[in-house]
Order: sequence, then C-alpha cells, then structure tokens
Amino acid sequence: MHNSILEIKNLSIGYQNTLVKNINISLHAGEICLLMGNNGQGKTTLIKTLLGQLKPKSGDILLKGKKISQFSIKEIAKEIAIVFSKAPIPQNYTVTDLISLGKYVHYPYYFSLSEKDQQEVDEIIQNLHLGELRHRKLSELSDGNLQKAYIGRALAQNTSIIILDEPTTHLDEGNRKKLLSLLQKIAKTENKAILFSSHDIYGASEIADCIWKINFGELISGMAEDILYQHLSQQPVRQETSQLLPQISAPHLEAHLLKNAILKNTTEDYSKFHIYFKANSWIVDFNQKKHTFSKISDLINSLKNLG
Repeated sequence: MHNSILEIKNLSIGYQNTLVKNINISLHAGEICLLMGNNGQGKTTLIKTLLGQLKPKSGDILLKGKKISQFSIKEIAKEIAIVFSKAPIPQNYTVTDLISLGKYVHYPYYFSLSEKDQQEVDEIIQNLHLGELRHRKLSELSDGNLQKAYIGRALAQNTSIIILDEPTTHLDEGNRKKLLSLLQKIAKTENKAILFSSHDIYGASEIADCIWKINFGELISGMAEDILYQHLSQQPVRQETSQLLPQISAPHLEAHLLKNAILKNTTEDYSKFHIYFKANSWIVDFNQKKHTFSKISDLINSLKNLG
C-alpha cells in the first residue's frame, strides 16, 4: 500500500446546508483518483474544502498527519497544487512565465529564482514537450498546450498532491488521451497523488486507480472498476486484448472492467487462469481450484498471490 498523504475523517461539507456527509477516505502517494458526480452534488465544494478555502461543517482533514485547519493558505499551496479547467489567462505571460509561477509559493514574489529553480522549470518544460513554445504567449496556445502549461505550473510547486478540476474539458479526443496519459505518468514516475474530476467518466477511469463518487449526499469510494460496475452499468464498452490476460468468460462490460483492472495493476502472465462471472460473483479457476470474489479489487489482490 502506498503512503497515505491525505486522510478525511467523518467529514461533512456544504454551505448553509450540508451537501455531503460522513466522508471517510484517504489519498495515497502514486495514486490517481477520479472524483465524479452530477453538477451541484458537491465536487467543487469538496475541492475547496480540501484546499482550505471553505470550512467543513464537521470532521477532520489530515494532510501528512496534521489537521489542515492548522495550515495557512500558503502552507497548503506548498503541499497541494490546483489546476482549473479554464483558468484566467494572465496577460502577456509566456509558457515559461506561467510555469515559473509555481516556484513562488516557496518564496516572496520579489525573489529571483535560483539557478536550480530555473533548471527545474526547464526540465518541466522539456518533459511536457513544450520546449518550442517556451516563449510563446499563453493566449496563442492551443487548448491542449495551455492545459499542459498549467499542469507545468502545478509541477513546479513540487507538491505531494495535484488536484485538477475537469482537466479534459474543451479538449479534443487526441489531446484528451495525451493529457490522461501525462497524468498517469506523473503519478507513477514522480509518486504524486492526483485527484481529478471529470465528466468523461469512462475515459478517465482508464487511468484511475480509485473513484470517489458523490451521490445524493454520500461519497462512495473504491477501486475504479468496482465503482463503475456498481454505478455505471450503461456505459459503452471498449475492447482490450493482451496475451498476458487470463481467459475471461463474462458479459462485455464485466469483461472489459476486469481486463482494465488487470492491465493497470500488474504485468504478470495470467494466461493460464480462467476467470468467469456467474451470479454477480467472479470465479477464478486455477490449478483445479476455484476461488470466488464479489469485488474486482479482491480478485486482483488474490491474483497477485495465486500467480
């Protein structure tokens, strides 16, 4: 299990009225979590509460073991970076200017960046493939490159957590896929915890390790495939194949969710396994023994031991 960075205990959020109550969840290093829910259900309210911009109705938020109420806004900015879907574009700012801004959460604004800071900014620009655009004004960028520049600013903050509010909004299919792939790479290679909201539930779930789903005043959390199966059974299905996958006998949706979970969580060869879905349960047949599971997450954990 990854290290827990953010712990939420018995949290209730809202304004005059409570929107979501009794939230008990955690976010871990290297984990990508999708925040989903209909408009007005409390996604943005939760994000504002996590950032310390809104006081909770009750409960606690622990950031690295310390109550977030004990942090100043600037101290929170050193631990949590936020990327909005359509943030105001600073006039006359270039890509380098915007990404460099992320460094100033650690210094007074009048400070000059050190040579080390400038090198880190340059590395971020190169890693995001924005090198040829470093001196381009933000107003001249495509939506995809502008979103990457804002993610670059978040990376420059050197925070343990990055929160993104609808990061794929306004992006075409090609840029959407590139952005999701980038988020996955950041989480896994830099061991950052990423929480992002999206209306593109099915596409976003392809990189998500877990889902936080706000539904009628409650937050349900779990492995992405388990939450999708419980709450999104009508979503369209995409096919995925791999020679390392087990033989799977299940309806299209269930088969796809299981394949996706295996591909995201392990690189082992399970081609000798037979897994089938019967009476709302998963049955793993291996070495003439059968094991039954009600959740994909339990099945995945067992596969790692059986294999």
